[in-house]
Amino acid sequence: MIGRIRGILLEKRPPRVLVDCQGVGYEIEASMTTLWALPEINHEVTLHTQLIVREDAHLLFGFATVAERQMFQSLLKVNGVGAKMALGILSGIQADEFVVCIQRGDTARLTGLPGIGKKTAERLIVEMRDRVADWAGLDGGISTSPKVGVEPDAVADAVSGLIALGYKPHEASKLIHTLDATDKTSEALIREALRGIAKAQSG
Repeated sequence: MIGRIRGILLEKRPPRVLVDCQGVGYEIEASMTTLWALPEINHEVTLHTQLIVREDAHLLFGFATVAERQMFQSLLKVNGVGAKMALGILSGIQADEFVVCIQRGDTARLTGLPGIGKKTAERLIVEMRDRVADWAGLDGGISTSPKVGVEPDAVADAVSGLIALGYKPHEASKLIHTLDATDKTSEALIREALRGIAKAQSG
């Protein structure tokens, strides 16, 4: 099992990153919460990881904190929630905020997350309530502040990132193209889009 990777960040293509670890490039899928916390390209990064083995692929998922990885693992135990959906949930909401939603039975907030309908939100509340009862976020991960810079393909990458998180192509395109993309990275655009969705759902 690969539990942690430390190396040089080579690429950020939401929802994937490429990390060079002693000459080996690891392609890792990550939530937008983690992507937002990553340092600039060519800087050192440490990610807590979860390896998922399928018949057709070995998929490696990376998280900025132990708490986020723990929540990802808990989500995978929920009936009907796969890795893609779990990653989408963690992209649209912080782990601690998710716990509050579960405890309060806030289906409105949960249905604002990518790929989550009313039935799935209700199932999450029922199946996760006991698991988060004693939740205490764990420290760990990277603390480097995000650096915002010019990224030529930011809009295209942001649209692709949303599609990978579960949004339909036309929905993803509409969400991103309504934003001001000036001097923003793809991570920043996706985060802004997800915040807008959450705000609309809660309003």
